[in-house]
Amino acid sequence: MANRAVQEIIEQQVLTVAKAVEDKLDEEIAALDRVDDDDLEVLRERRLQQMKKMTEKRSRWISLGHGEYTEIPSEKDFFSAVKASDRVVCHFYRENWPCKVVDKHLSILAKQHIETRFMKINAEKSPFLAEKLKIVVLPTLALIKNAKVDDYVVGFDELGGKDDFSTEELEERLARAQVIFFEGEASLKSSAKTRSVRQSSKDDSSDSE
Repeated sequence: MANRAVQEIIEQQVLTVAKAVEDKLDEEIAALDRVDDDDLEVLRERRLQQMKKMTEKRSRWISLGHGEYTEIPSEKDFFSAVKASDRVVCHFYRENWPCKVVDKHLSILAKQHIETRFMKINAEKSPFLAEKLKIVVLPTLALIKNAKVDDYVVGFDELGGKDDFSTEELEERLARAQVIFFEGEASLKSSAKTRSVRQSSKDDSSDSE
């Protein structure tokens, strides 16, 4: 009889403890649910703000001529363009085959990297600018950040020394100079394989003024 009473007391205590543990777990789960909801809302709001800022940036970039590879008609326009955009790739060119190869690659990259302004200017018609920036070999790419020339890609020496380099190789070179975002939400890169532009009949990889 006494043993039976003790057993009932123990069972009751176990049930009480189990109930207390269960209630505690329920409270913790409910608290976690509330925190998760709050966190998700914060993350959602943060993401919306980021998307809004990126949309505004893209609109501004496009208004400045980003997304297309364009020719700058004069030295005055060159200075206006580099002051307006944080990142600029400017091709100093003349009418020759190597420069046409660069044109084809930059036309592709301009559409893939709207965070950067891609443009070209005729070096022979821009003597002051060519002298100021010490442009001798054509093609030369001036890589400009915050209105200052930060780096150059001169001829094809850094691209294998031949004109059959791929767009991806040039893209990687520009990314190393941090004048484009190689990966990131600002990039509109296609999933298609990068095309290469091959020489038809010319052998020279660069030309000088």
